[in-house]
Amino acid sequence: MSAVGEAAAAPGTHVGRPVGLNRWRLALRFAIREMRGGLKGFYIFLACIALGVGAIGAVNSVSAMMNDGIEREGRAILGGDLRFELEQRPASAEERAYLDGLGDVTEVVELRSMVRLADGSDQSLAEVKAVDGAYPLYGTLDLDSDRPLGDHLAERNGRFGAVAAEELYERLGLKPGAVVRLGSIELELRGVLEREPDVLSGGFNFAPRLMISSEALQASGLVQPGSLVEYAYKVRLRAGGDADRIAEIAGERFPEAGWSVRSYERAAPSLQRNIERFSQFLTLVGLTALIVGGVGIANAVNAYLDSKRMVIATFKSLGAGGSFVVGVYLLQVMVLAAIGIAIGLVLAAVAPFGTARFLESVIPVAAEATVYPGALALAALFGLLTALAFALLPLGRTRDVAATALFRETGTSGGYRMRWGYLAAGLGLALVVAALALTIASDRRVALIFLAATAAAFLILRVVAWGIQALARRAPHVASTPLRLAIGNIHRPGALTSSIVLSLGLGLTLLVTIAIIDYDLRHEIGTSIAARAPNFFFVDIQGSEVDAFENEVAQLAPDGDLDAVPMLRGRITKLNGEDVATMEVPPEGAWVLRGDRGVTYSATVPENSTLTAGEWWPEDYSGEPLVSFSDEEGRALGLKVGDTVSVNVLGREVTTRIANFRAVEWESLSINFVMVFSPNTFAGAPHAWLATLSLPDGSATDEKAILNGITNAFPAVTTVRVKDALDAVNGLIAQLALAIRAAAAVALVASVLVLSGALAAGTRGRIHDAVVLKTLGATRMTLIRAYTTEYMLLGAATAVFAIAAGALSAWFVVAQIMQLPYRFDWTVALTTLVISLVLTVGFGLAGTWRVLGQKAAPVLREL
Repeated sequence: MSAVGEAAAAPGTHVGRPVGLNRWRLALRFAIREMRGGLKGFYIFLACIALGVGAIGAVNSVSAMMNDGIEREGRAILGGDLRFELEQRPASAEERAYLDGLGDVTEVVELRSMVRLADGSDQSLAEVKAVDGAYPLYGTLDLDSDRPLGDHLAERNGRFGAVAAEELYERLGLKPGAVVRLGSIELELRGVLEREPDVLSGGFNFAPRLMISSEALQASGLVQPGSLVEYAYKVRLRAGGDADRIAEIAGERFPEAGWSVRSYERAAPSLQRNIERFSQFLTLVGLTALIVGGVGIANAVNAYLDSKRMVIATFKSLGAGGSFVVGVYLLQVMVLAAIGIAIGLVLAAVAPFGTARFLESVIPVAAEATVYPGALALAALFGLLTALAFALLPLGRTRDVAATALFRETGTSGGYRMRWGYLAAGLGLALVVAALALTIASDRRVALIFLAATAAAFLILRVVAWGIQALARRAPHVASTPLRLAIGNIHRPGALTSSIVLSLGLGLTLLVTIAIIDYDLRHEIGTSIAARAPNFFFVDIQGSEVDAFENEVAQLAPDGDLDAVPMLRGRITKLNGEDVATMEVPPEGAWVLRGDRGVTYSATVPENSTLTAGEWWPEDYSGEPLVSFSDEEGRALGLKVGDTVSVNVLGREVTTRIANFRAVEWESLSINFVMVFSPNTFAGAPHAWLATLSLPDGSATDEKAILNGITNAFPAVTTVRVKDALDAVNGLIAQLALAIRAAAAVALVASVLVLSGALAAGTRGRIHDAVVLKTLGATRMTLIRAYTTEYMLLGAATAVFAIAAGALSAWFVVAQIMQLPYRFDWTVALTTLVISLVLTVGFGLAGTWRVLGQKAAPVLREL
């Protein structure tokens, strides 16, 4: 006996009159009784919620796991309780004495240089790291043998030792025991460096690691005045030392030092920022999948209510009010939503355990997987709010459907008016979801744009669906029966048009956007930038060697174009007299103030630059120090001509006035700087030179011969082959693109689920139509052709929208945000069209076989 039947038969039961708590108890009783029939019709509902909740929970759980690992191992990652970093100069005697007074100190010196085979036949760029006997203060250095690091690096038989990453051995075709040259000395490679605890504190490495002793670096001759060398002093504080307070005191005691001070609580800020940004993006994609799934939730609730029309009619015939009916089915929906959320939370909870080992191989941080209640609670809240927001709309339409209409077989999805209260509640919940997403976002501007674009896409897709129906309604009469039926199915009451367009539109649009952005980045880096970029960068050319260097290049590459400029490193400390550490800076300009920047001086406007405001100084200028600032970065920082900028260079703070702004072609990869100073600013300051070499297209000059020749003639000069650097960037982009595509695939899977749910929800109406048409003489083949044509038309229309919307979104990101040339990839368009047609026609025909196989008599008896 059904729940309603039991209620009707039970003495003293009054369906329509319970009040307050009793009413909700009775509604819950009926809801549970009705759910005894199982979850039939709600599998799509559950899958949509589980997918979105699982994606959001998994992303935030894995992000929490990585951040916990960084915080837990903060001292090992940083290499100490505090890290004092200086550019191009070691600590002075007074500064080093102060650091020694804080506790145990290790000095680590890092630079890039060329490692050469002993016979000079080959070489490789390496990240050189020189350490002393106290290294490491925290953490463990893993080598391929049990011997201590000091034994590997010590001087024996007139040669210093070294350990290197496996990648360096592979690049040069060597094994432990081989002899290589670094600068002016020979090194014996005595071991393989498997893991260094503080690798993340220094930022991203472009080349394999070579670790040597401080004495070996001193003997190599690589450190010259103006060389691009980074000195890091890592301090293990005495018991009771407050790292943050000491960092503050150090800045006050040595205001001109220009050092960057970090505590173990900010061991790897760049990595943590990237984790936050990436997890925010993936969370928003997961939220998009959940919102797309919301359409499936609405469809599933609508179809379920349609199947319960007789029960609802009986409820109302027994005197139940509309709010009581809504309460019964709202409770059912919430119970089912809880089941879907629970499934998603299980998937999210196991995500850290499944990804921990993989992430450890990519990022050298011990990932201790556990369950993260905060991440799971956030995902559950998103799932609950989304389910409730989308379920209220069909439930609200059901409230005012009369019992007589239900008994006449009119479905719940017809054109019944929506009560404003339900509509307002649904919109209110949607705003709560948006506010929650903005609250947790690390970059609210990006989150706001993402959410606004999703909302706009929903509205536009509704308009697109309406437009398709309007065109079908006004289409001229056609002789083909299948085509006529297909056009009629597109615009008839209860048509699947809106559901199909909504379900596939968002997922396909996101895929198109990501695919075109990926294509443009790869094309720009691998083709356009590679074609415009110089072939080589040369770093750390000493001023006394510039002429000899130019002569050597002229002999090795007579057809090459060499461009050389002086270069120093400097950190912006103040803008208009205000300490940058206390300023609120927009994200697009913050990178300029983060760490040291390369700076130069010039008497004339540099190539690849165009003045946009102000005037350039005369060639013989000798007045107050002036600076030319990059236009885009300067505007982002709120600067204007006449403002002052203070820069710490080599421990000396120099205050300059902005004379002009200039547009810089960063994408050319030529020599470009954010700041170019007047020559008198750094008069007498020690510095090295930076040079680029460009070879004409089709040049017969052998790049390897240039590399060998320069490296052997000038061992202290670091040579970077641009193609190798671009390959490394392309590899990084490929890894990011893979993760982003996987996230976008989640949204597409949600779209597919919603599509299948929409088609399933329309099965009952299709059965009636098919039976009537077969009774009137339509053949099975005619109906198959009609349905195939309908699905092809809807799939093609949706694909056209997705291609247009995705192309527009990609153009905005590439051209407006990234400031790169935009190119449309027709392969993406054709692939999107094929995917859309395969999904719509495939799922549509899969459901059609069931429709065409129905016997006519049972259906006709219900009409």
